[in-house]
Amino acid sequence: MSIDPRVALQSLTSALEEHLIAASNRRGDGDPAVEAAFFAVADAFEVYEDALYEAYTEVTPLQVFDDEEDEDEASDVDDEEDLEILED
Repeated sequence: MSIDPRVALQSLTSALEEHLIAASNRRGDGDPAVEAAFFAVADAFEVYEDALYEAYTEVTPLQVFDDEEDEDEASDVDDEEDLEILED
């Protein structure tokens, strides 16, 4: 069962608004409300992207990064820097 892209877009917009509210009411680093809103935006975006692709074979120019990808990229950069140092 496919989701109407307009419905998915409305869910994404709502998730973004909730994230803004949570961020503006942040109670320090690691606020669970902000973290939950962050993940809700990521989830809603993925649903929208899937619905858009399924309906129109189209994607957005946006991408969701998870922590594992960020850590992998950071270790790749560190490895490249290590190689440069060894080559000198």
